[in-house]
Amino acid sequence: MKKITYSILVVALLVGAIVGYGMYYDRKVPNFDGPVELYVYPSTEVGSVLDSLIASGSVKNAKSLQRCFKGVSAMTPGHYVVDGTCTSKYVTRMLANGWQTPVKLTLAGTIRSYRALARKIGAQMLADSAAVASFAVDSLAQYGVDTTMLFTRIIPDTYEFMWTTPVRGIYDRLVAESDAWWTPERLAAARRQGLTKNEAVTLASIVNGETRYVPEMPTIAGVYLNRLRSGMKLQADPTVAYCFNYSLNRILKVHLAVDSPYNTYKYFGLPPGPISCPPKACLEAVLNPASHNYLFFCADPSFNGSHRFAATYAEHMINARAFQRALTERQRTSSRGSK
Repeated sequence: MKKITYSILVVALLVGAIVGYGMYYDRKVPNFDGPVELYVYPSTEVGSVLDSLIASGSVKNAKSLQRCFKGVSAMTPGHYVVDGTCTSKYVTRMLANGWQTPVKLTLAGTIRSYRALARKIGAQMLADSAAVASFAVDSLAQYGVDTTMLFTRIIPDTYEFMWTTPVRGIYDRLVAESDAWWTPERLAAARRQGLTKNEAVTLASIVNGETRYVPEMPTIAGVYLNRLRSGMKLQADPTVAYCFNYSLNRILKVHLAVDSPYNTYKYFGLPPGPISCPPKACLEAVLNPASHNYLFFCADPSFNGSHRFAATYAEHMINARAFQRALTERQRTSSRGSK
């Protein structure tokens, strides 16, 4: 009888030790070799997250993770990063309590409409692009703008957000960041150029349509400011492209007659609002333009992305003819190569 009792005691102690070590391991021992990134949607099931973690190959002890997941009935949607310091228990608590890791929302590249902005946000956040676009149509009045003036309140950059941030929260943050960027010093710089903040953004959007070559942006901004001050029409091709919703492969003479307040070939001054969402480099170029007497520019015939500038129309025509000759030769060469 004593032997049976002793055996039971040994087994109980052994089981207790195993259970106790398991509990210790689950709570105290890091159970991952490397980072695992998780996006938990509202429809994501607990089991599929467990499967994803195990399938990542970073889990050291799958049984530990499975034990801890048995107590998880629901998870908070969000973006999570599991790293090498995480225990199994911490991961389940993280998912249950919504201890998210921020994501980077990058607004860059060509953003020519509120729909394009919505697509970029929707591709990187839980909020879908349709909801982002719908908010722009229905709710921008609280920021003092509509869709045509939205880009006066948003500056392309990389921002950190919680992935689940609601649409209103996204706009609130973007507008706040823009307001912070427009310091009293920058507003004063705009006034020195004879521009309001909105006019500076509008001109920056035209510069953005003309070039991606940052070193030339202040020179191009200076050309348009010289035209404004001399009473010339801006005659900016990007504004014509905007009138046709950027659908033209090439702007022809017939397109220059389109009757739109955004057509700077037809109407004097700046268009009513920005034609794209200009990056900081374009804004800085307008606030701090190059000082010169240029009134014209055209693409360099080397096709290197730069431009040739001229103070007189006669000089400009020399540059323009050089570019046209180079373009004709390039097209001829391309045609021969395709045969």
